[in-house]
Parts: sequence; C-alpha cells; structure tokens
Amino acid sequence: MITPSVKTMLLPYQMKVRDDSARWRIAVMPRQSGKDFLHMEEAVSLAMYKPKTDVLVSGPGERQALETLDKAKDWCEHYHHPIADITIDREAPQALVKSKSIHFPNRSRIIAVPGTPELMRGYCAHTYITEFDFLEDSFKTFNAFFPSCTNPLKGVKNVRLYSTPMSRAGKLWQLLDRNLFNVTPGTKPEWSCHHLTIHECVAQGLELDIETIRRALDDDEAFAREYLCEFRDSSNVLLPYDLIHQAESAEATEAIGSAYFDSRPRNPSYCGIDFGRVNDPTVCWTLEKAGTLLWTKEVLVLRNMPMPQQWELLQPRLRTAVKTCLDYTGIGVGLGDTAIAKFGAHNPAAHKFGRIEPCTFTPKLKRELFPHLRRAFEAPTTLRIPISIEIREDLHAMQQVVRNGEYDYFAPRTKEGHSDRCTALALAVRASETPRPPIIYPMLVDCRYTLYPGDAGAEESVARWLSQKQRHRDW
Repeated sequence: MITPSVKTMLLPYQMKVRDDSARWRIAVMPRQSGKDFLHMEEAVSLAMYKPKTDVLVSGPGERQALETLDKAKDWCEHYHHPIADITIDREAPQALVKSKSIHFPNRSRIIAVPGTPELMRGYCAHTYITEFDFLEDSFKTFNAFFPSCTNPLKGVKNVRLYSTPMSRAGKLWQLLDRNLFNVTPGTKPEWSCHHLTIHECVAQGLELDIETIRRALDDDEAFAREYLCEFRDSSNVLLPYDLIHQAESAEATEAIGSAYFDSRPRNPSYCGIDFGRVNDPTVCWTLEKAGTLLWTKEVLVLRNMPMPQQWELLQPRLRTAVKTCLDYTGIGVGLGDTAIAKFGAHNPAAHKFGRIEPCTFTPKLKRELFPHLRRAFEAPTTLRIPISIEIREDLHAMQQVVRNGEYDYFAPRTKEGHSDRCTALALAVRASETPRPPIIYPMLVDCRYTLYPGDAGAEESVARWLSQKQRHRDW
C-alpha cells in the first residue's frame, strides 16, 4: 500500500520503482539517489499492513545493514507505527552482529543481518539487500538466501536487490545481463530491472549539480561507476570477514596512554598515517613488533581538526616510531613536508635513512601496499588487531578491482570515511617490512691515547665511549 504522503516524498524515478510490484526486482541507482530511503518505505509498509510478516534487510557488512535498519525506524516514526521491541544478537559486545531486529505489535519483524551466506541462510522472508554488488561473495550469498524465498508453503516472498554497480564479475551483472541488457528474444524476463543514471535522476527532480560533482570528485572511473552506473571489469573484497576475524585479539588495543609515546618502548614500533581534513578523518595506526607478530597499540582517528593541532598529536607518535609511512598525496603533502623536516626522509636509494617515508598513492604503490596487507592477514597471520566494529567494517570495505587487465583498489565513501583505517594499517605494515639501517655509534675517544691493552688512559677513554653510546641508546 502506498499512502498519499509517500507520493509527495518520493521523486518520480523513485515512484516508478516503488510502483513496480514484481516479485523479484533489481534497481541499479546512483549514489545518494535515495535507494535505501525508497526501499525501506516499502519494507515498513509490508510489516505494518501484513501481520506476522518477516522482512530481511542486509548489506555488504554490519554497518550498512544496521544503517539501513535505521532508515526503517525513521519510516516507522513517519507512519507513527509503534515498535514493540528492538533486539540485537552478538556473541560478544564488539563481535560481528548476527542480527538486529525491530519487533512490531502485530508480530511482524524487520531483521537486519550482514550479507554473508552463513547469516542469511534459512530466513524465509521478504528480502531487501542494499549495495548487493559489494557483497563479499554475491554468488554464494544469493544461493544461500534465494531458495528460502521460494517455499510456496510460506507464501510469496519478494526479493529486492538494489545497488550502485561494482563489477561484471558479480551476480548482479549476471542477472541484469540476462534480464535487461541481453534478453533472449521471445522470452519474458524473470526479474524486473531498473537501471538509472544521475542524469535521469536530476531530470526527474533530484537537486544535484552534476558538473560540480564531477570536477570535485576528479576521478572519471569513480564518476562512471558511482553516478553513471557503469559496471567495471571485475572486483572482490580485499579482506573477507574470516581473514579479519583470525587477526582479531582482545590483547590488541585501539587506544593507549600518552606514557607509551613519552618513553621509548622496549619493542620497535611503526606507524602508518592516512591524512584527511574535512571529508575523511586522519588515521594514525601504530604497530609494535614483538617477535614475529605485529601488535596494534593504537588506532588514532582525528576528525575535522586543523593541521597544526593534528601535528601536535602526531609528533610523539612519529618520534617513538622506528619508521612511519605517510600519505603524501594531495593535502597530505603539507603534513609530509613538516614531518620530513623534523624527523628526516627515508629513501635508502638516495642514502637517506630518516624516519619518514612519503607515499604518493599511485596505482603502482597501491599494488604494493594492499597485497602485502592481505598477506599479513593470511594464515599464519602476523597481525593482531582490536576487536572493533568500526575497524572490522572499515577493513572489509576495501575492494580489489580489475581495470583494463590491471589491479586497482577502491573503497566506497561513507559517512565514516573511505576505508581510512585500512589504508593506515597498510602503510604501517609497509613501515614494519623495511629493515632498519644499522646505527653506527662513533667511537669518540681522546686522540692522545691509543687503545691497546695495558695503555695508560685506555680505561678512561673506554668509559667516555660507553657513556656516549648510552646517550645514543636513550635518544
């Protein structure tokens, strides 16, 4: 049922999708065009007007699934529809959520789960999946939930897949290709498909300045994917949940006291800094090497903070670290120059062995950074990271994309950032992989004495040398 008030809140292109009552429906839409807003209205209407109705809401990760559920709660408020209870199922406070549910007095439920095959299997419910093309494995997930929606004894269940496009290697492209782009003549498509671009949305009332967005984004590939809804060659998740899980440890820390950075730690530490200012945060990830393991000591996140204040907070971390790899792209150049002036540049090819390696994010560098990060997670993992929802979702969002036969790496931009923690961790791992050059302690002795056993004054000269060596160690 579509109420009159909804018709005034949805734009024409949204209403066209909403009016499509096909059992199985796909909507490929640009970023920020109201995909979740539209589909959660439909989900709430189902739960409101049909008692004992289950609606399953999912997405590529926990964050997106729960954010979509929040939009459902907004529609409940709009309809003044009472919520009986909200429940959440986790094994531990920061563990991956199994499900979060809104319970209604008419015994209907809206259940949000991360889009993994294991968690989606077995639900016989109307199914809504946001950003379907970004699932960790869209084929396995589709095969896990779809049979549950076809049981005739449980009634007709709708399936809604909606997303911005990612790659032609996923299930979304396969369904679109067979039901929209290359339909076999004389056959009726099983799926009802909608494919919109930003130009169509703006022509139907969406208030966006397309050219301003294109110039500000300054990335033709990203604009084609995010706004023109063009599919790229192929992609897959860089760090699946199972890899992230085996590196999580309760002994790894997300925050640590300032005393750690005031005195030199017993074990060497390394930093990776992804610099941001307004749209994205600055993230400084500190690793400490103990034996063969890299333990996370701190994940410092700085939001909307002027560069001088950031520098005050980052200095102690740079001073403590044996080496820091720093984002030296765009606005990161200013911070990089300041850090190099203070702590020296690290460039062995130029015989420079300072503590700061400036990293300009070219495709070549990304093809070095992120595969190395992946290998650090693979068994036997050498990384230990905190058990944290924000960190887990940030790491899981990074995609490995094939463009014109070459690998690239991309993360969708969210209100939390742009996989900034993942980038900072990749930089910290890079810092830890570079051998530290040997420190040569000069043997500053009194030239009046020759250090042969038994020589007069040798004992005094050795004492001076040892004292100088200790001062180097303390420094």
